[in-house]
Amino acid sequence: MKVSRLWAIVLRQFYLLRGSPVRVIPLFAWAAIDIVLWGFISKYLGTVTEPGFNAVSVFLGAILLWDFFGRVMQGVTTAFFEDVWSRNFLNLFASPLTIPDYVGGLVLVSIATSAIGLVVMLLLAGGLFGLSFLTYGLHFLPFVLILFLFGIALGIFGSGLVLRFGPASEWLIWPIPSLLSPFVGVFYPLETLPGWMRAVSYTLPPSYVFEAMRALVVGQTPPAGHLWLATALAGFDILLAGWYFNAVYQHAVRTGLIARYSAESLS
Repeated sequence: MKVSRLWAIVLRQFYLLRGSPVRVIPLFAWAAIDIVLWGFISKYLGTVTEPGFNAVSVFLGAILLWDFFGRVMQGVTTAFFEDVWSRNFLNLFASPLTIPDYVGGLVLVSIATSAIGLVVMLLLAGGLFGLSFLTYGLHFLPFVLILFLFGIALGIFGSGLVLRFGPASEWLIWPIPSLLSPFVGVFYPLETLPGWMRAVSYTLPPSYVFEAMRALVVGQTPPAGHLWLATALAGFDILLAGWYFNAVYQHAVRTGLIARYSAESLS
C-alpha cells in the first residue's frame, strides 16, 4: 500500500465533488433534515413523557449516531459506485493500483465525507436543540470509533456484493442500515427484543454503543468490557469484509467477469 496511490483515489473523488456541486449537497443535506425532524419529535416527546426523562438526549443522540454510521458506510459505497456508474473500475486496475490501495482510498474518502456530516449534525443538534455531548463525556469517542469501524466494514462488504453481482444489485446495499436498526436497538433496549433477535444483536457492534448510550443518559456507567468487545467485533468485521472484497475481485479477474463488468453481463 502506497500513500501516493491512496491519495490518487481521494483526488478522484475530490475532483468529482468539485466538478459537480450536486454531489456535495447529499454530504450534509439528509443528515441535517434528520436532525431537525427528530429534534422536534424529541422536543414533543419531552413534553408528554414523565418529568426527568430527557427525550432529546435519548432519541436525538441515537439518531445522530446512527446517521453517522450510515454516512460512513455510504462514504465507501458511493465512492465505489462512482467507478461503477462511470465504467471506470477496470481502468483503475490497468494501473499499478492494488486492492489494499483502492480500499484504503475509499476509506479515506469516507472519513472526509462522514466527518462533514457529523460536524453539521453536531452543530444543528447543539444550536437548535441544546443537545450537549458532554452528557456522554469521553465515551462519545469510542461510540464514534465503533460506529465508524462497523460502517467501514459494511461499506467494503456492500461494495464487494456489487462487484460480485453487478450494478443491478445496488438496491440491496442502500437498505442495509434500515434492516439492521431493529436488531441494534437504536431507540429501545435490547431486552425489548425476542430471544432470537437478541442473539443476532450481540454479534453487532452498534448494539453495545446504544446500550451504553442509554445507560449514560440515566446516570449509569456502562461496562467498559462491552465497548472493548464491540471494538474487537468491528475490527474483525473489517478484516472479514476486506477478505471478501479481495476474494470477489480475484474471482472476477480469474473468470474474466471484470472485463465484462455491466448490469447485463455480470451474474
